[in-house]
Parts: sequence; structure tokens; C-alpha cells
Amino acid sequence: MVHSALLLVSAAYLFCRSQRVQPIIVDAGVYLAGRNQFFQATEKRDTPDSFKFFTGSPWVILNRRFVEYCIFGWENLPRTLLMYLTNVMLPLEGYFHSVACNSDFRNFTVNNDLRYMIWDNPPQMEPHFLNVTHYDELVGTGVPFARKFKENEPLLDKIDDQVLRRWHQRPVPGAWCTGRRRWFSDPCSQWSNVNIVRPGPQAEKFRTYINQIMEESKSGNNSCKQ
Repeated sequence: MVHSALLLVSAAYLFCRSQRVQPIIVDAGVYLAGRNQFFQATEKRDTPDSFKFFTGSPWVILNRRFVEYCIFGWENLPRTLLMYLTNVMLPLEGYFHSVACNSDFRNFTVNNDLRYMIWDNPPQMEPHFLNVTHYDELVGTGVPFARKFKENEPLLDKIDDQVLRRWHQRPVPGAWCTGRRRWFSDPCSQWSNVNIVRPGPQAEKFRTYINQIMEESKSGNNSCKQ
């Protein structure tokens, strides 16, 4: 099977079956609207031996070939996993990971979700909130996304000012801005070709970062770990 691109499926480690797969979770919105998000059945179910369950980040990048496989499922694995994971806690953290790691796509995965986060050790349900003390490390990584932020977090203002060069309540300037920057005028109030794109320093860091994780994937360090 030939794949046109790699899959970014982060941290696809084996599920803890007794906690994440065997409990039967029911969407409470069907029965108890306005009360709980879900409730758990009193009994548990056995797990099949024909495939293994994997979990990871809910943010994934999937190539066309893999998405077609999930839709058509020529050997029925995607459909079987879809039915089984309908009643598990946080199915988005397991479905694509389990499909990829139980199929021929297992050798085309990359253990990365392109996000900067600070976790406890061992990780808890949510990462720490980021603040200005994390600025240097965050910007230095080259990753395009990060979480979590509190409302009106000063770190976001610092990123706007020093990375994006964005004026307050104004769009991020680009090569299409043809006006001169003055304290009383916005250079983007005059513009020509909006399709002009020139990579800045952070874009170059991002390219280096992507090249690095692609090289790591070629070394066999894929995300289907058991």
C-alpha cells in the first residue's frame, strides 16, 4: 500500500482497557438533557482480541488515503472500531489512533500534534495554563499551536507584539501591506496583492521543526507503541 503523506497521530499508546474501553458510556443528552454530560453503565464489556486499542491527542492530521480508508473500510476495521468506540469516554482520543495502528498505516504515523503544552508528571486530565514565563521556550520550539491560556493572558499580547508584530485590534501585517508604518496610521490600510506570502523568522523555525519530526518518523519512531 502506498501512502501519499504521513499521519500526525500523537502519542498513540495502548488504552488502559479497564478504564477507557470496557466501561460503557452513554450520552446523557439523549435521556437526561440539562443534567449530566454522560453516565456510565453498571456493567462492563469484554474487549475483542482481534485488534488493540490506542489513545492519544484528539488533534490529528490525516491524509486523503487514510480518510478514504476510514470511509470505505474495505476490510471493515474502521466501521467495527467506530461502532465499538461510540460508547467509550473521549472517543476522539482513540478512534483514528486505533484505526491507524491496527492497519497498514501503522508505519506511517508521526507522534506529534504540533502543540506546546506543560503537563504534570504523570499527566493529569488537562495541561497547565501558560503564562509569560513560558514565552522563550514556546517561541523557540517552532510549534504553531499552544494551550491552555487564561482569558486576557499577557502572554498572548506578547506574542502579538513580538512575534506577529500586530497592532492592537488590527490584523497581522504581511507583505501585502504597502503603506508606511507610522504611529498614527496602519500600514495595512493600503494593500496590493493579498496573495503575497513571505515566511518570517517563526515560519522558518516551523519549517525546521517539521523537517525534524519527519526525519524522526523515518527512523522508525512512529506513534504506535505497545
